[in-house]
Amino acid sequence: MTNTETATTESLASEAVANLKGIPTRKALMEMLRNEVVEVTFTKLNGDKRIMPCTLIPSMLPAATKDDAVTQKKVREVSDKVCAVWAIESKGFRSFRYDRIDKVEKLNLDNLVGELDA
Repeated sequence: MTNTETATTESLASEAVANLKGIPTRKALMEMLRNEVVEVTFTKLNGDKRIMPCTLIPSMLPAATKDDAVTQKKVREVSDKVCAVWAIESKGFRSFRYDRIDKVEKLNLDNLVGELDA
């Protein structure tokens, strides 16, 4: 399978998951995260439910360093099945599988001011 065929297959799978669950496609979600803080509800691999306020707004991300490979842009975009994001509450990069998302909701930044400053 070529890279183009793989990308097309993954895009169709993303659209199917989005339509089934009523969530944005993976591409739309990643774009939303670059512009907003989003609350993502998903099921962890161990079966636990997790609600995570997260973002990819560049001004909210830490500066990339050679010592911390997780902050490198290339590492965050390795797999189309995994979404790597900045978790607001834990102040660190976290990831989840796109197909395990249950709900996506935009958050109001005004309500998060205390959490962002803490």
